Amino acid sequence: PLFQAMESEISAAFDSGEPEDVLSRAFKLTVTREDICTLQPLGWLNDRIMNFYMGLLVERSKKEGYPAVYAFNTFFYSKLSSTSHKGVRKWTKGVDIFKHDVILVPIHLRVHWTLLVVDLREKTIKYFDPLGQKGDHICETILKYLEEESREKRNIELTASEWTLHSMGTEEIPQQNNGSDCGVFVCKFADFISRDKPIIFTPEHMPYFRRKMVWEIIHQQLL
Repeated sequence: PLFQAMESEISAAFDSGEPEDVLSRAFKLTVTREDICTLQPLGWLNDRIMNFYMGLLVERSKKEGYPAVYAFNTFFYSKLSSTSHKGVRKWTKGVDIFKHDVILVPIHLRVHWTLLVVDLREKTIKYFDPLGQKGDHICETILKYLEEESREKRNIELTASEWTLHSMGTEEIPQQNNGSDCGVFVCKFADFISRDKPIIFTPEHMPYFRRKMVWEIIHQQLL
């Protein structure tokens, strides 16, 4: 019965009411029915959905037993890559990102979502692309950012040679089998990584993940 109630709630989110109806509000974000509808099959996830979901992951990471997670918003990387550390130095005002275990950087490449993950415990920077493209230059851009952030905020020099940069290969992580699931893949990569779990889902899980995310965003609670 609980599952049926959830299903009918998810269907109602897609089907009844006006596009501008507000369905969830948190993390200084407002999610409308129109935003939620990007979670319909083969929909393209927008920035609001991506940022809201990252907010849920950060919120969960404050609980006992989870790695401490910091997530940049989806506009961070494009701003950093088009300016420099100076262009984004205010983004971490009052925050020491180095006090976290994991930093998530969702990246929007024109029409494609990817994820960069900094593990401060392991000193690794990994790039996750559900289409299998390499992002070595993106890893290098973020390492340079971390060096400058550390120098400016903590007065500590990072030793670049101690860091491992790696673009995940197609045999290492699941790959999307259509042109529209990249956003869901990125959210789920981030979900599994922020629990220190191996990434074991497949493209077949996407329709289920999409519906689950609708419920989680409306209730501001990860299942």
